[in-house]
Amino acid sequence: MIETRGLRKSFMSRQGREKKTVDAVRGVDLTVDEGEIFGFLGPNGAGKTTTLRMLATLIEPDGGEATIAGADLRKDPGEVRRRIGYVAQGGSTWDDSTAREELVLQARLYGISKSVATERAARVLEGFQLSEYADRKCKTYSGGQRRRVDIALGIIHEPKVVFLDEPTTGLDPQSRAHMWDEVRRLRADGMTVFITTHYLDEADALCDRISIMDNGEIVASGTPAELKREISGDVVRVGVSSPARAAEALGSADFINKLETHEDSVRLYVDEGGTAIPLILRALDNASVPLGSIELHRPSLDDVFLTKTGRSLRES
Repeated sequence: MIETRGLRKSFMSRQGREKKTVDAVRGVDLTVDEGEIFGFLGPNGAGKTTTLRMLATLIEPDGGEATIAGADLRKDPGEVRRRIGYVAQGGSTWDDSTAREELVLQARLYGISKSVATERAARVLEGFQLSEYADRKCKTYSGGQRRRVDIALGIIHEPKVVFLDEPTTGLDPQSRAHMWDEVRRLRADGMTVFITTHYLDEADALCDRISIMDNGEIVASGTPAELKREISGDVVRVGVSSPARAAEALGSADFINKLETHEDSVRLYVDEGGTAIPLILRALDNASVPLGSIELHRPSLDDVFLTKTGRSLRES
């Protein structure tokens, strides 16, 4: 449904009196299958939104090629626009219009007749559980309700692919969970969903496959389970006031496969966490390193990001 090869985009940035070229996207290769929920994961500034805006024809690539729903991105952007839906981070609703008015107008802009547009608006409002608020002005809606209207606007013309840029940013936990249900429903209705996010739990819970982006490049791709399986064993995080001393005390231990120091902790990759923890505690005690906390967990997407980039996505 989506295929890109070598997609690139640069911008000019002014630093003082000097202009500098910033490579926002550096040769991205992606393949998204029909009917997938595909996640684009990475920190703010990684290039996710720039990539998405290129795929949605909002900005033109500097190089590379792409096809979306069978249409060539660079040769026939108008046909791409007819086949996709796009939901931006910032929202699309007008304060003084109602959700029903917005949806009918959006459908009409796609050339749909007024009667069909009205019928589709009613159906979409019901599907997104907005019928009760359909004729109230959008400025009276909660953040979660407005975000649902945003997504409804993106799919009113029944696209083959819908792009969702950070769809749950700023929402409370209950609204986020509801939004996840709506995304799954879009896939159940036959759409391919391309979602950008910097929330690890969101990518893990929602996406069939993900690509992790950092500094304009794809650093890892696969299902969440596949990516986490690349990191074998367990992860032990030890909170200490002096990570350097802790690393010195633990650095030569043969049961530790990998050790990483952070601002207030060390992260250890071990085969068996239950066996390793007593040995870790003994080594720190022998070196008189005060222990603040100790945590054991299975590898997460954050550990994948850390392994690929050398830093935590949460810290980013």
